[in-house]
Amino acid sequence: MHRTAGSIAEVVTSGLCIGCGLCEAVTGGRVRMTMTPLGGLRPTPADQFSVIEEAQLLAACPGVIGEPRLDPGDGPPPDPIWGSYKTMRYAWAGHPDVRFRAATGGVLTALGMHLLARKKVAFILHVGANPESPMRTRWVHSETPKQVLANTGSRYGPTAPLAGLGAALDRAEPFAIIAKPCDLGAVHRFAAIDPRVDRLCVARLALVCGGQSRLGKSQDVLDDLNVDEDDVTLFRHRGYGNPGPTRIETRDSRTFEKTYLEMWGDEAGWQLETRCKLCPDALGEAADVAAADVWPGGSPTGEDEGFNGIIVRTAAGEALVREAVSAGDLVLGDQITPRQFDDLQPHQVRKKHALAARYDGLTEAGYPTIEAPGLRLSELGGNLDISQRSAETAGTTRRIREGRMKEPLPTLPEIVDPPSTPTVCE
Repeated sequence: MHRTAGSIAEVVTSGLCIGCGLCEAVTGGRVRMTMTPLGGLRPTPADQFSVIEEAQLLAACPGVIGEPRLDPGDGPPPDPIWGSYKTMRYAWAGHPDVRFRAATGGVLTALGMHLLARKKVAFILHVGANPESPMRTRWVHSETPKQVLANTGSRYGPTAPLAGLGAALDRAEPFAIIAKPCDLGAVHRFAAIDPRVDRLCVARLALVCGGQSRLGKSQDVLDDLNVDEDDVTLFRHRGYGNPGPTRIETRDSRTFEKTYLEMWGDEAGWQLETRCKLCPDALGEAADVAAADVWPGGSPTGEDEGFNGIIVRTAAGEALVREAVSAGDLVLGDQITPRQFDDLQPHQVRKKHALAARYDGLTEAGYPTIEAPGLRLSELGGNLDISQRSAETAGTTRRIREGRMKEPLPTLPEIVDPPSTPTVCE
């Protein structure tokens, strides 16, 4: 029988922690998100929660549970892969500069800017490059459209946006959040614990996520270029075109660029977090609007103007998109069908079908799994033939027995980064 982790410490040591930051929010900063030697953000210490804190965290932790945030009402029947939705469309930012600077077509940036410009929210909780360590990422509260644009662009290394959730709720002002699907799944679950979430968080915007790389992926780039991290003044993963280059600038005015395919063409070098390979919802089923890359076959062949595929999942998401289009902040293109999305995101389809078998592998090795009510994993896993399912299960079990999923429990002497600090954009 499958089981879930009985403690946050077990989530971490089993490789199921994504470093979302909720532990920091729930403890008011007593437990901090810190970068470990493995290159991931982890709650430290991870074994010193009160009984109440741990119960709250286990009820919402992405390493324990993921579920969709269902919105009853009109819409097509739920799709086995993509879940419930109201609309699927091509879309892009209405302002050319936003479209150019942001990752892909700039939809999430455009929606965040629109919410602030129209005074629908007081701030956006999202992430951006740490100005003191540009290769690394911090959470921010952006209070103006200009601040949102300054923090635009994908961040492929470790991010902990929910470390800023407590500060966001304490402000008692309406806000929106732009984050990964796993983060928004935790927000959805935490709303049952803290009613302020549903009262104050008026828009939840997600990227369709290919996985979070550990810090080592970015560090390898610097090592190849013989650049010390202390010398870096800019580390931009995406944007300034679609997909745009990875660009690095240094204090002595050197610049380096890698194309998207040079950076990400070899999947074996992505250094994804373990939990990403087991993620039950990379498609943003707890979001109001999810935005995806839309390259036929799943990979770019060159640069283009920037196009997102959007999955509008709730009535609130529909209203936001409609208002942004009316204001000229967003442009809609053709409709997309779920089967067209399969071709645009084929790696997501493959993973969705494999997850039930991978969870069987976790169980066979005595590891906890992630509970996934409403995410259709058993149904999709039944589509694999017996040889494929056996291979996925055996592969997961083998990786556990080889020690490739286990993590040490982080302790204070192992911290290699200072704790995160609250950040409100100036």
